[in-house]
Amino acid sequence: QVQLVESGGGLVQAGGSLRLSCAASGRTFSMYGMGWFRQAPGKEREFVAAISGSGANLYYADSVKGRFTVSRDNAKNTVYLQMNSLKPEDTAVYYCAQPERRDYLGVHPRSYVYVYWGQGTQVTVSS
Repeated sequence: QVQLVESGGGLVQAGGSLRLSCAASGRTFSMYGMGWFRQAPGKEREFVAAISGSGANLYYADSVKGRFTVSRDNAKNTVYLQMNSLKPEDTAVYYCAQPERRDYLGVHPRSYVYVYWGQGTQVTVSS
């Protein structure tokens, strides 16, 4: 049974930084790409970043490119999202997700690819 547990959210001032973590269990972590998504109140869930199982391939939404960095530690079964230069519009619940299929090299920005989701962690950026 796959479990994904996010942590690291909180309240931060605009311009500040946070690092989110997502601990995974239940499958061979390194064989699966991971994605980060977010959902703000009243808005649809949107893609933030994705990383391949190998960690070699990365993909970002334009809105976070240059500010956010996705990484993973396969020895710790954990994926991270380093968020710098945060803006009030980054306020949302952030979710990590894992697809059903193994894909060591692929990155996937489409939410329908992902079948396993964490419970989410709240990020609030004050102006």
